[in-house]
Amino acid sequence: MRTPLDRRTFLRGTGVAIALPMLEAMTPLGRAANKTAKPAKRFVCLSSNYGIYAKAFFPDQEQAGAKYDLPESLKPLEKHRKDFTVFSNLDHGNTGGHQGVPVLLSGVRPYLASNFPEGNISLDQKMAEHVGAQTRFSSMSVRVNEANFVSFTRTGVQVPAIDLRQMYRALFLADSKDQKATAAERLKRHNSILDVVKEQAQAVNKSLGKQDQRKFQEYLDAVRTLEKKIVQQGPWLDRPKPKTDRPEPAQGKGTDADLRAMIEMIALAIQTDSTRAITVSSGFVNGDFGLKGGYHGFSHHGEREKEVAALKVIDQNKVSQMAYLMDLLKGQQDTISGGTLFDHTMILFGCGMATGQHSTKNLPLLLAGGGFKLGEHRVLPEKKG
Repeated sequence: MRTPLDRRTFLRGTGVAIALPMLEAMTPLGRAANKTAKPAKRFVCLSSNYGIYAKAFFPDQEQAGAKYDLPESLKPLEKHRKDFTVFSNLDHGNTGGHQGVPVLLSGVRPYLASNFPEGNISLDQKMAEHVGAQTRFSSMSVRVNEANFVSFTRTGVQVPAIDLRQMYRALFLADSKDQKATAAERLKRHNSILDVVKEQAQAVNKSLGKQDQRKFQEYLDAVRTLEKKIVQQGPWLDRPKPKTDRPEPAQGKGTDADLRAMIEMIALAIQTDSTRAITVSSGFVNGDFGLKGGYHGFSHHGEREKEVAALKVIDQNKVSQMAYLMDLLKGQQDTISGGTLFDHTMILFGCGMATGQHSTKNLPLLLAGGGFKLGEHRVLPEKKG
């Protein structure tokens, strides 16, 4: 009977330590064959910046269910149609216009956060709290071009997004001794600051009324959540990062080629189990696909033929990037949970603003991944007001 290898097993030599890839031998006995342990779930959000041209995205409202005609902009997903569902008539009720774009994963604008028990925490950050220190990065927010970021912490802070090169360096480049020392000192400093804040908050709490005490408790909970995250980062400082044969990418220019490279990087992040929650915000560079003009201008198409044609090219490319990610994940075995990586990954494609006309009614949304009953056009009841 074999003894399973530890996931943190290294090949060691004089002054050298190389991390092994994820192997079947690193799973508990019997799990490789029968995968009965709780699977690792992942989430990827692909957020567009200026809505979608609805007439080429949504199937006919009369075609609910699995037997629907695939619209023009969804054609790149043809071979995956059993593995995704498109939704009609979902909207944001508390926001409008471009302000809807960054709150795709929460539906709550920051200034309204106090009216909701969970504040305006975004879905990916809620998942990050659940994942904690199981991965090196509890979540990653990445961007291609200048786009509205969609991640918000429990305290209402918008999580900044990193670009293609920054993502590569975070995933695969080892930190220097000085960088590790600086990070360790930062963790220690934050810990001590948080301890002081907690003591002061608890002292002030005694002098408050019940309503203020409730708000203060929410504050304390937020502080504890942050403290927990900081403490959890410590053990990862000295753990080697995974290796890749992929060279470091050049500084991105926000093009469609950069978005494709970012999709490949996302697949690598999932394959190496570096993170389990990733959000991607993508815009469009003037000149991509041979188009002359701005993405924002195209989105205000007014049904003009030239602008509509340009917008459909952009939309179809973004959907094709989703199809490419599905290809990559279906082609990789999941050594943690069995099956393929796609079997345990959910992919949400969409935008918090429906169209360039600033409507947040009937948001363009696709859900793909394993563990769901998909392959449909889900038509929800259409409501006014």
